[in-house]
Amino acid sequence: MTLLDKDTYRHKGLRKELVALLAKKGITDRKVLAAIERVPRHLFLGDDNIFDVKAYEDIAFPIGEGQTISQPYTVAYQSQLLEILPKEQVLEIGTGSGYQAAVLAELGAKVYSIERHRKLYDKTRTTLNELGYKAVKMFFGDGFEGLETFAPFDKIIITAAAPHVPEKLLSQLMLGGQMVLPLEIDGATKMVRITRLEEKEFDQEIFAEAAFVPMLKGKVF
Repeated sequence: MTLLDKDTYRHKGLRKELVALLAKKGITDRKVLAAIERVPRHLFLGDDNIFDVKAYEDIAFPIGEGQTISQPYTVAYQSQLLEILPKEQVLEIGTGSGYQAAVLAELGAKVYSIERHRKLYDKTRTTLNELGYKAVKMFFGDGFEGLETFAPFDKIIITAAAPHVPEKLLSQLMLGGQMVLPLEIDGATKMVRITRLEEKEFDQEIFAEAAFVPMLKGKVF
């Protein structure tokens, strides 16, 4: 039995219910909702049957190494703010379970994703490969450094609360490109979208408050 064989009609029905809930909560991008409906979230949470149904509730879960898989609304919200176009190169900081990367791939992006925890990197790379997400390329490294070799990127997404906007990531964003990240502002974490207008000119939009694990430097073996 392959991993995809564990995605049943029942799970697909639960995803339809989840998508309806996200739409009620304000997610309006139909492409994002369609991507959420296609990605089998329960398969990113391990083999524990307790997650089989709860995976499609709009809640976050711990995935080990002090990390979490974001609630579906947060994944959909960040994806909607990114305004992904097919074949865009997207840098993701914080692969985690791989769920967000899979949603981006379903939107047609070519995803370059960095994970700083070696155990998560190994586990998630296997999961993404088994599910056929060849458009996602994973890297074990420090997210603050980005991936200069593959820059510039059309879009950058950070899935952990950043204490400040990483300068190296800004430099790896192409002109007209956008970065979406949870950013610590005046004691609170808020979702922010940054657009690179010129070489050294950026526009910053601030949205709602958000809850994320902190973005940390370095690698964990």
